[in-house]
Amino acid sequence: MEPISVFDMLKIGVGPSSSHTLGPWRAAERFWKELQAKGLLDATHSAKAHLYGSLALTGIGHGTDIAVLLGLCGQDPETIPVEEVQRLPKRIAEQHSLRLGGSRPISFDPAKAIEFHFSERLPGHANGLIFEAFDERGGRLYDATYYSVGGGFVVKEGEEPEENPVRLPYPVATARELEQHCATAGTAIWQVVLENEKTWRPEAEVRKGLLRIWSVMKACIYRGCHTRGLLPGGLEVSRRAADIHDKLRLPCTYSDAEEWVRCLIRSDVEFSKILKWIGCFAMAVNEENANFGRIVTAPTNGAAGVIPAVLMYYLCFTGKKVTDEDIVRFLLVAGEIGSIFKKGSTISAAMGGCQAEIGVSSSMAAAALTEGLGGSPAQALMAAEIAMEHHLGLTCDPIGGLVQVPCIERNSMGAVKAITAASIAIESDPKKARVHLDECIKTMWETAQDMNTKYKETSQGGLAVNISIKVPEC
Repeated sequence: MEPISVFDMLKIGVGPSSSHTLGPWRAAERFWKELQAKGLLDATHSAKAHLYGSLALTGIGHGTDIAVLLGLCGQDPETIPVEEVQRLPKRIAEQHSLRLGGSRPISFDPAKAIEFHFSERLPGHANGLIFEAFDERGGRLYDATYYSVGGGFVVKEGEEPEENPVRLPYPVATARELEQHCATAGTAIWQVVLENEKTWRPEAEVRKGLLRIWSVMKACIYRGCHTRGLLPGGLEVSRRAADIHDKLRLPCTYSDAEEWVRCLIRSDVEFSKILKWIGCFAMAVNEENANFGRIVTAPTNGAAGVIPAVLMYYLCFTGKKVTDEDIVRFLLVAGEIGSIFKKGSTISAAMGGCQAEIGVSSSMAAAALTEGLGGSPAQALMAAEIAMEHHLGLTCDPIGGLVQVPCIERNSMGAVKAITAASIAIESDPKKARVHLDECIKTMWETAQDMNTKYKETSQGGLAVNISIKVPEC
């Protein structure tokens, strides 16, 4: 299987969805770059985008149209000013034009140039999109088909895998292979993953990159805990994290995210309040995600709150003096567990329901927390299995096609399950476990294949059809 880096699983981006926002954004970016590489950019006078399957059915609620526009304009989801995410598409809609790749002015009226094919699905994946470029006479210059396969990953139709992929010192396709590497080398999971990551980049860059990811997570939690108002989209969902945060009453003052975290670490918090803090952290992230804020895909946007919430729990409430090195190790383990799920099953809700998002993120966090608290590799994998086992069959039925209800609260549930799974695994003997993570991943994939399509991010089943809304988004 093609090697997957931790930085593939943990991506900095913009909400609200990795498969419906970040993926189409990257596909649009690839399209104009292909035009440029073929010498066709300057000959392009107009373009169209066609959205199929789940991208069409829940595209408006997930901001797919906004993502397509920003990708075509050459904006980067990692660096675009957050206030421009909704401002720039409004200008394009008013002017009926955009600068392709940030330089080439073309005619583009989003109302006509982005087509939602609600009743059609492309053969390669539930999240399919086609881009077309036209010359001044309306003749087609170039077209390309892409699939957003979850977690911000994009595959182009007909694209062949690399002939000479990188060769890792510890190739991992399954949990058992990872466990065997750890046993043979006498190392923890994070050490095996770090050695693999050094194939792509120097160790110092790995550490710097992961600490940057943590910085974005931390800033996102902080913003979410200090921002009120209604979320966009028509459901009129009120942000709750800030109200919960204020009721918990921190005993010290602060002026930024760093001081705020130090204040949390110094606080003497009882168990019932720790549970409230965990929920507050997770909901803060996903309220930011729903508001087109900057988040870390972990492994998806819809599940972006689980890992940051569990990492904050590890940092603030376990009694362990957690260093930057510990945070790097936590993220290395989490990323590797996510990659095993991607290789053996899916991280796309459009393919596997919400078990592929919240379930996978909970598994990732559970394994990372277990090893962070001194658990063995076998115990970490056991924790990952426990967390997923209790998410099997979870459907994806977002009301109005928005990543809000039930998605925001589900991140809190996933975080608490991860912590519970770690607690159970640390007190258990993995040799006596009756279910291994690999069997659980296999079961998850079989469950995904058996699940009715309407429960896979289409808003055509479950809560999405039983809750009436005034402003339908899909």
